[in-house]
Amino acid sequence: MAQLIDLKTFTDKRGNLTVIEKVVPFDIKRIFYIYGVDESKRGGHRHKQTIQAAICIQGSCRIYNNNGSSEAYFELNRPDKCLLIQPEDWHTMDQFTPDAILMVLASEYFDANDYIFEPYSAV
Repeated sequence: MAQLIDLKTFTDKRGNLTVIEKVVPFDIKRIFYIYGVDESKRGGHRHKQTIQAAICIQGSCRIYNNNGSSEAYFELNRPDKCLLIQPEDWHTMDQFTPDAILMVLASEYFDANDYIFEPYSAV
């Protein structure tokens, strides 16, 4: 099941510096970000192999996860929170604030064959 982790952040009078180092359990092969989202839901899939780490670096959004045996909603509203999404986690993203930027780190390069769009049956 998806898991929230805290990212190491250094804060002083000059501001904040958040580091993503040795906290994601995979080598990063792809980075993408989602922004300018209207009232739509994004996602609506799970993966065969890809692990993802989602960080809302600005604004906020909500991520729904269902791994076939449990489901949960996660609010991403701070750039020092990271949601690890396992391949079996069927997920959607919604409730984006107008200024939201959701950055996603992925363990695999894009492969259309890695996507499973069929949701699990009700939990």
